Amino acid sequence: MAAYGVIIRDGQILLSHWNEHGRSGWTLPGGGVQGAEHPIEAVKREILEETGYEASVDRLLGIDTMVVPASKRHTGASPLYAMRVVYRAEVVSGALRNEIGGSSDEARWFALDEVPGLRRVSLLDIALRLNAAEPADGVPPAAP
Repeated sequence: MAAYGVIIRDGQILLSHWNEHGRSGWTLPGGGVQGAEHPIEAVKREILEETGYEASVDRLLGIDTMVVPASKRHTGASPLYAMRVVYRAEVVSGALRNEIGGSSDEARWFALDEVPGLRRVSLLDIALRLNAAEPADGVPPAAP
């Protein structure tokens, strides 16, 4: 299980560059839930580790699942059932910096219209669709 944060402000999204086992791409800041850690605590910890920002979590946007075949994982691994919990979050303090010694090597803000041109992981597109489906104020638009 892993938890990720969609952080958008002023028309820009905060992304982390995942770079592990010869594969890479832009993704949301986030990662694995450790032990008995709650996914909200995990996403806040991961955002801090990967970007330097402390974040608050606004709401659950959705849960995505997938099976990663053994052939797509590092040598000797078995298939992995992945559950990815996606939250909307916002920066509350800190300064942008890159993670050292982790699975990501860069953190950066991108204009939302730049995202389609990025080499990115599928979770980013999934999360943007989930975010677009959930109004920021929690109130769906009135029917016409």
